[in-house]
Amino acid sequence: MRIFWLLSGCLAVGFAAVGVVLPLLPTVPFLLLAAFCFARSSGRFHDWLLAHPTFGPPIADWRASGAIRRRAKWLATASIGAAFGISLALGLAAWVLALQAAVLSAVLLFIWTRPEASGAG
Repeated sequence: MRIFWLLSGCLAVGFAAVGVVLPLLPTVPFLLLAAFCFARSSGRFHDWLLAHPTFGPPIADWRASGAIRRRAKWLATASIGAAFGISLALGLAAWVLALQAAVLSAVLLFIWTRPEASGAG
């Protein structure tokens, strides 16, 4: 079972890394998933992830207080706006747009009601 958790953690870190440069892919949820997986498979990878200068701080913020940094909130908002804009430009059906708007609004509500993390961004 450890190999499953290790591979899942590596996959999650890969998605998180892509999310750092691709605004439409969320980074922090994949980092949290990776930390969860590595905690069950490899202390070395878990410690590396938590100590990583880019990946570690958002995990620490979330673990300490469920906090999200302001910069991350704004990036998430911009990404959600871009995703919805693409859907509009593609001319998706009205019911799809309505469903998407409802889900994305709920996501934004969740993000913006989380505490602000202290620190950079």
